[in-house]
Amino acid sequence: MKRPPAVLELISELKRLPGIGQKTAERLSFFLMRGTLDQARRLANSIVKVKEKIVLCSECHSITESDPCDICRDPRRDPSQICVVEEPHDVFVLESMGEFQGKYHVLMGAISPLDGIGPESLTLEDLKTRVASKGPIREVILATNPNMEGESTAVYISKLLKPYEVRVTRIARGLPMGGDLEYADPVTLKKSLEGRMDMP
Repeated sequence: MKRPPAVLELISELKRLPGIGQKTAERLSFFLMRGTLDQARRLANSIVKVKEKIVLCSECHSITESDPCDICRDPRRDPSQICVVEEPHDVFVLESMGEFQGKYHVLMGAISPLDGIGPESLTLEDLKTRVASKGPIREVILATNPNMEGESTAVYISKLLKPYEVRVTRIARGLPMGGDLEYADPVTLKKSLEGRMDMP
């Protein structure tokens, strides 16, 4: 028995989402069909609202409903520290710790030649402008992901900011709390040894 065209269309659209394959799209579509019309409308309205209301902050490129974003507007934040991340959701991950009190810069990706993403595809020129503006920035913290793309992006940024009088640091990488040495990969162990600190 063929599925109705409306169901096929819904499955096709759901499959466009990252991490959603055919089976998951089918399960989600049947879940949505079992729900009420009101639930479906609320979901559809929230998706439309995100597209209508969310913009990128003109200063840090994070997502916001008001430009500049709350973090960039907050006078309590330390303007001398900029934490560079790949994606807007990385800002929320770091903010959930409640430890970092500086400001952010979102690259909107990482350098990945295989995917056709070069430095010009990222917000690197805006970062350079922020650092070069003779403002109060003393340190740029590179918090890109610890993978090949994130590492190459961090190295590129470090070289890009070399001419400016700014300290460029990289977040530490190593073993997670509660982890066992026997399960750690060689690269993680190597980074753990390189990032060792003096005991108090």
